[in-house]
Amino acid sequence: MEKHEIQAEDLSKIASFAAEQAVDETGMKDVVAEDAGFFVDALNGFPGPYSSYVYRKLGVDGILRLLREGDRRDASFSCVVAYCSRSHGAVWFEGAVKGKVSSTPRGQHGFGFDPIFIPNQGEGRTFAEMGIDEKNRFSHRAMAFSKFFNWIKLQQSSKD
Repeated sequence: MEKHEIQAEDLSKIASFAAEQAVDETGMKDVVAEDAGFFVDALNGFPGPYSSYVYRKLGVDGILRLLREGDRRDASFSCVVAYCSRSHGAVWFEGAVKGKVSSTPRGQHGFGFDPIFIPNQGEGRTFAEMGIDEKNRFSHRAMAFSKFFNWIKLQQSSKD
């Protein structure tokens, strides 16, 4: 279903609201919602939670133009996975990967800002230069979902 997205600076608030709203609107017992953002240090965390909108309006080249004058290139991708059930409110799990913004787009894989993000542990390659399996070893989404899956396993084992 289409996610209701509130405007907020905090990814956990955005994802939690979406999960809670989905439980209320659908009547489903359990719901998972996710939100992610690209945070550039030299731009005070911009575009952050507004990454999809900024990507549509400015694209990769727009971010590179904003960084043209500076040599500070630190950035990160963050993701929050929120789980909500009828029996309790939302809980959320965050994953983040730190890296740098490249000076030019590189690679053919991925989406969004992947062609300009070089994770610290990626051997100097952008996310767009990695295959999906390799990217998922470093991915903010993979980290957040891994934390969520581990939590779910603990919840299930405590019921047994």
